[in-house]
Amino acid sequence: MKIGVFVCHCGSNIGGTVDAAKVAEVSRAFPDVIFASDTMYACSEPGQEGIIQAIKENELDGVVVASCTPRMHEPTFRRTVERAGLNRFMFEMANIREHVSWIGKDKEANTNKAIELTRIAVEKLRQDKPLFAKQFDINKRVMVIGGGVAGIQAALDCADGDREVVLVERESTIGGKMAKLDKTFPTVDCSSCILGPKMVDVAQHSKIKLYAMSEVEDISGYVGNFEVKIRRKAAYVNWDLCTGCGLCMEKCPSKKSLDRFNEQVGMTTAINIPFPQAIPKKAVIDPEFCLKFTKGKCGICAKVCPTKAIVYEQQEEVVTEKVGAIVAATGYDLFDISKYGEYGGGRLPDVITGLQYERLLSASGPTGGHVKRPSDGKEPKTIVFVQCVGSRDKSVDRPYCSGFCCMYTAKQAILTKDHIPDSTSYVFYMDIRAPGKMYDEFTRRAMEEYDTNYIRGRVSMIYPKGDKLLVRGVDTLLGAQVEVEADLVVLAAGAEAAVGAPQLAEKLRISYDKYGFFMESHPKLRPVETNTAGVYLAGSCQGPKDIPASVAQGSAAAAKVLSLFAKDKLENDPMISFVDIKRCVGCAKCIQVCPFGAIKEVDFRGEPKAEVIETVCQGCGLCTATCPQGAIQLSHFTDNQILAEVNALCQL
Repeated sequence: MKIGVFVCHCGSNIGGTVDAAKVAEVSRAFPDVIFASDTMYACSEPGQEGIIQAIKENELDGVVVASCTPRMHEPTFRRTVERAGLNRFMFEMANIREHVSWIGKDKEANTNKAIELTRIAVEKLRQDKPLFAKQFDINKRVMVIGGGVAGIQAALDCADGDREVVLVERESTIGGKMAKLDKTFPTVDCSSCILGPKMVDVAQHSKIKLYAMSEVEDISGYVGNFEVKIRRKAAYVNWDLCTGCGLCMEKCPSKKSLDRFNEQVGMTTAINIPFPQAIPKKAVIDPEFCLKFTKGKCGICAKVCPTKAIVYEQQEEVVTEKVGAIVAATGYDLFDISKYGEYGGGRLPDVITGLQYERLLSASGPTGGHVKRPSDGKEPKTIVFVQCVGSRDKSVDRPYCSGFCCMYTAKQAILTKDHIPDSTSYVFYMDIRAPGKMYDEFTRRAMEEYDTNYIRGRVSMIYPKGDKLLVRGVDTLLGAQVEVEADLVVLAAGAEAAVGAPQLAEKLRISYDKYGFFMESHPKLRPVETNTAGVYLAGSCQGPKDIPASVAQGSAAAAKVLSLFAKDKLENDPMISFVDIKRCVGCAKCIQVCPFGAIKEVDFRGEPKAEVIETVCQGCGLCTATCPQGAIQLSHFTDNQILAEVNALCQL
């Protein structure tokens, strides 16, 4: 075997703390290495051409590149050796940047470690064998999970690309958080006026199949061929017959149901349609408050319904859809303000969240756009806004910035002055983060044109004082304590991962961070892709985002899906498990641990044996680690290949 070694300086990234020339020189003495050199930038076009030239001139059978992270550059170098005529799996990479140069300053020690890692890669390559991918057919339908603005954008873009879309939304209407907003920043235009037409487009698009009041129950399969089970919850209304006339809501005697769409600042009927522009505009019965379900009598909605759409006996059902790609756009939820006991959130009725205040401002809200205190219905004259509630606060395990709170507080301060001209607004803030287009100008407008009092400091306590709320804080610019008697306090609650996000991530077989947000494959170069092929991200499920960023990411995810569907066939990754039938004893432990359902039991001459489904296997290696007989191995990472690396390290 003829092996070539190429050591990269990566400018001063590696060359500053590793003697790359010495690593190349020592590598020439390694078994089967007939060529070794150092290069300034191996991943650059000249660097790649140098590798191709060396392969052809020296008739190399395999290549080792000692440079940066394989996660980013391994695909690049595999394509390089393939262009030179080698099998792309006859290539190994030694990570001497992240694992060596970036973690130590001792050049001699770093050089020795780089030599060791390169030797390990050479020994691994000596055990490698060419691998070949297999092609399989692809189902060119896409599923979008979540009907917020990001999911809507992704669904419309895919559908406009002539692909069938299955849109799954767990609420009774699409629209997400944006549908609950009165106005949007920094243009202060009507939220429903922007979103409404897109929602209608979803309803009317011939390529989009909408499942509202539904949740993903199970996902199996692999890129190009996913099978998804969807649980459709009971609405107790036949949506095929319901016309959304609203007569049932007018006649319903039970008005004790908390209005979830209005963020529980108002009550609604037991049967209701969330808001006038809802898509689908269909009624839903809340069995917790419906007299028919709680007391066994009433049934007025069934009597007045002109289309006889009420079905009290309706049950949940599970449907199955087959798709080739999945876009997760599950959005976010707001931080639970009751965790700040000193603010009285959830305890004091006049301490509300920014989204609840948004519903009070909205003309379609519970007060018809007239701002009123939840406690007594009076118009507030002094409103205090408190920033960073559930953001940038390690004490509640939310150290990250939610990104859009500064902006929606400025917007609400402006709208407050429009609704109540003689009102006074105060904003307690840590600092203002407004990096978007026209964002900083917008916050200055709130301060200068609308006379909003911005106080730089945290609020320590909020407590009742008569019929008012005393807000006690500090002004760090003046170095003085501040007390404000407020009629209403609005807490700018931060964004956190949607309820059930970690559970969905496990069904999708994608990673999520400690806060429940889905993790992208690469934060800069692959922001909408995941490490599971065929699964993409859009919007705030990946991290807090405002509307423009969510829309942009929805379109980006759709572009990735359409790019995937541009091919008629896909290739599987040949780094998958395989079974040695002679050693397999049929214990089925590999079947039990496989998270992808990629191993099945087959009969071989009357005995049970394991068999790998090649197109389903993702090469995670759990089966290899579990098999007590060593009968199941992972291609490109067999026991012999790993032991060769260990032995090389021990011999140094």
